[in-house]
Amino acid sequence: MSLDRKQTSGGVVSESEGDSPSLRRIPGLTGTHASAPNITEPSTLPSLPPPAPLPPPPEPIIPQLRRTVSQPVLAAFLAGGVAGAVSRTVVSPLERLKILFQIQSKGREEYKLSVGKGLMKMWREEGWRGLMRGNGTNCIRIVPYSAVQFASYSFYKRFAERSPGEGLNPFKRLLCGGAAGITSVTFTYPLDIVRTRLSIQSASFSALREVPRKKLPGMWATMVLMYKNEGGVRALYRGIVPTVAGVAPYVGLNFMVYEGIRQYFTPEGETNPGHLRRLAAGAISGAVAQTCTYPFDVLRRRFQINTMSGIGYQYKSIWDAVTIIFAQEGFRGFYKGIVPNLLKVAPSMASSWLSFEIARDFLVSLGKIDR
Repeated sequence: MSLDRKQTSGGVVSESEGDSPSLRRIPGLTGTHASAPNITEPSTLPSLPPPAPLPPPPEPIIPQLRRTVSQPVLAAFLAGGVAGAVSRTVVSPLERLKILFQIQSKGREEYKLSVGKGLMKMWREEGWRGLMRGNGTNCIRIVPYSAVQFASYSFYKRFAERSPGEGLNPFKRLLCGGAAGITSVTFTYPLDIVRTRLSIQSASFSALREVPRKKLPGMWATMVLMYKNEGGVRALYRGIVPTVAGVAPYVGLNFMVYEGIRQYFTPEGETNPGHLRRLAAGAISGAVAQTCTYPFDVLRRRFQINTMSGIGYQYKSIWDAVTIIFAQEGFRGFYKGIVPNLLKVAPSMASSWLSFEIARDFLVSLGKIDR
C-alpha cells in the first residue's frame, strides 16, 4: 500500500484517506518523526500488591489514662486509699487512746481515765507526737487496707448483681462486705499488728518501764524484731483469727447499713443525697457496725501483744482469752475503750464514706471527658 503523505503548514505529517491506520499523529513532533506505529507492548514488570494501610497514630497517653482510672473497680481502689488516709488522720489521737484502753487488764490502771483526761495525759507525757504516734504506720496500713476493701466490695458486687447497676438486697450487701473485709485483712494484717506495738511501746505502763530500751524502734525495725524473735511469719499474723471474725461482720454491717441509710436519705427523684446526709449515713453505719463487733476488736488487740515482753497476756487460745477476760474483768472487759472508739468511729466513717464517694465519682467522670 502506498502512503500519500502531506506536509502541513506546521511541519506535521498527516494521513490522507488512503493512509495506513497503523500510523497516527504524535503531538509535539515534526517531520518524519511525527508518526509512529500504534503498538502496545506487553508489560514485563510483575504486578505489585496494593500498599498496606498505615497504622493509626498512637493514642495520647492522657485520654488512655483517664479511661483506665475510670474503670469501676480501679476507681474504687484509688478512692478507697484516699478515704482511708483522710479518715484515720482525722481521728488518730482517739484511735491511739482506744488501743491503750483496750489492752489494760486487771491491775493495770494507768489509763483508767475519761477520754479528755486520757488525751491530756498523752499530751503532757509525749506531746503532739504522742497524740499522733503510730499514725504513719496506720496510714501506710489503712491506705492499702481501705483500697482493697472498697475495690473488693465493688468486685464482689458485680457477681452478686443480677444485672449491672441493679443493686443488692441487704443480705447480699452483708455477704459482699464480709468477703471484702476478709480480703483486705489478709493483705494488710502485718502492718496492723506493728501499728498496735508502736501505739503502746511509749505509753506509761509500769510493766513497760521495767523493760530497758534506749530508742524506740520504728515500723520496719519492729516488724523485723517480731519476725526474728517471736516466730517468723506466724508472729506477724498473730491474732488474725479473732480479727477476721470481727472484721468480716463489721465490714459487712458497715456496707449494708450505709447503703440502706443512704438510700433512705436520698430525696425522691434524685440519685445521691447531699454531703451532710452522706456524712450522717456514714457515722450511723460505723457506730452500729462497731458496737456489734467490738468484743472481737478487744480480743484482736490482746492477741497482738500476747507475747510482748513486760505486758503479754499469754493466752493459750481464743476461748482461753474469753474465759479469762470475763472472769477477771466481767462483761465490761469486752467493751473497754468503746467510748473513745465511738467518738472516733463517727467522724472516721463519715469522712471515709464522703471522701470515698467524692474521689470515686471524680475518677469515674474522667472516662466521660473525651466521649
